[in-house]
Amino acid sequence: MGLHRFKPLPSGRMGILWTLSSVREAAIVEFGCMGHMMYSGISLKNIGVRNGAKRYSTHIDETDIALGGTHKLAAAIAHVIRHDNPKVIFLLPSSIPEMIGIDLFSEAQALQKEYPETLLLPFGNGGFKVKQHQGVEEALLRLIQVLPRDTDKTEQPTFNIIGSCADLFRFQADAAEILRIMKGAFGMSPVCVLTSDTSVTEIENMGGAHLNLVIRREGERAAKQLQNRFGTPFLQARPYGIQGTLGWINEIAQVLGICPNKEFVEAERAECESLYRDILPTLRHVISDHSDEIRLCIGAHADVVRGVLDFGCGELSLPPGICWCDSPDMSSDEIPYYSEDFWTHAIKAQKKGLIMASGEALEWAKRNRALQISNPDTQQRLNPYIPPFTGFRGAIHLIDLWLNAIRKQESEE
Repeated sequence: MGLHRFKPLPSGRMGILWTLSSVREAAIVEFGCMGHMMYSGISLKNIGVRNGAKRYSTHIDETDIALGGTHKLAAAIAHVIRHDNPKVIFLLPSSIPEMIGIDLFSEAQALQKEYPETLLLPFGNGGFKVKQHQGVEEALLRLIQVLPRDTDKTEQPTFNIIGSCADLFRFQADAAEILRIMKGAFGMSPVCVLTSDTSVTEIENMGGAHLNLVIRREGERAAKQLQNRFGTPFLQARPYGIQGTLGWINEIAQVLGICPNKEFVEAERAECESLYRDILPTLRHVISDHSDEIRLCIGAHADVVRGVLDFGCGELSLPPGICWCDSPDMSSDEIPYYSEDFWTHAIKAQKKGLIMASGEALEWAKRNRALQISNPDTQQRLNPYIPPFTGFRGAIHLIDLWLNAIRKQESEE
């Protein structure tokens, strides 16, 4: 493993943990070392994960590794069932057991006979070769493959959100804005918000929904699984900006074959336009006279970068700057993946401009921390009710951030 100034690309194990950690009525047992889960628990609390799955580690040591022993896994499962009695225990892999060839799936199958009332659900991708977003994808798909039960559609139209996971910055706020818009535009309530605000029971009932909203590409395979089994259509998109959100609402209307609440949609559009109308002349003036100083540069999840770019550089005509995504598997000609050396050089080279990146990158570069749009974070996040980036309210929030960042930059000249 090479040396890194910043946190390296997280492993698949971390992607799985970030996806599963917020699921209620469940426990997570990691077949790994004690320190793994202890430090992970601290980081999960810092990013806002609370009241989700209880987390345990088997505390393997050198003897377990040398002899391939799995008795501590059985003991940990017995302890969790005796004290917590969860509906499901997620068995999380770690790198060492995978390297020495322990088959977690076979172990779970053997132990399942002893606990017929509690489902033991193992996950793979604990090794070094699998990265964060692959872990998220596997976790979402495995949940959908195993947990949903046969059920009829709900009497009133409902929906699921797929892909709201704790690894995305402001994941709770973005999901809340989508829920608000769906309620106002279509009168629809969620069956399940997978996974940032859900329970095992809600996942079991996901087949009763009329629509699946996939808000990150890692959730597409899970949505296709639900479509094949329950016939549920899905839309894969994240709503950003005013026109972008209006287009997203229209796409949902077409998929469902219903008309949105025109009064709600028009009121939202009118409120947004009234809030930013007065600043548009100022913004256009700055763009005209100082375009090099306000280039929009973004480093985040590829779907987030794409949506924010479409809003900022499309609807508002901000000049685009250097942009990159945080996964080599999502790299494209327009939004490439950059190594640590490359993106640090890119930020240094961009002396001015609207740089939106991770908290640690902005802190290191001494840039405007208000423009954080991705993790890793360097602050503790307690408040789940902060403004979103998605939807109508996210559009106003982004305009507010950009305008004040421009003014701050001008004042420092």
